[in-house]
Amino acid sequence: MTKVLVVEDNSFNMELIFELLNTIGFTYDGAIDGEKALEKCKQEVYDLILMDIELPDMSGVETTKIIKKIPGYKDIPVIALTAYAMKGDMERLVSECFDDYLSKPIDFNKFRDMLQKKV
Repeated sequence: MTKVLVVEDNSFNMELIFELLNTIGFTYDGAIDGEKALEKCKQEVYDLILMDIELPDMSGVETTKIIKKIPGYKDIPVIALTAYAMKGDMERLVSECFDDYLSKPIDFNKFRDMLQKKV
């Protein structure tokens, strides 16, 4: 079964993403900041990571760059899930370290289709 780590500091958004993942049939864990995400990734290997960009301790970009260096994570897809939706944000984030990008608010069909292609 596909296991996803959701890194999101907003509890409402976290619950919404959990519901969407549950609907798709994926299992999930959550982390409210970069440090907790790093701890979880050192304990377990996930099939996919959904990463917010604005986190309270370190950015999602910084967190993702560190995660990609953890053994077993180099090829694990990390999708930026963010409110950054200005022209050029997707290209910038993907060029920095992300495997793909989804903007908030989340479109369920786009969310489901992207996740199913990544795993």
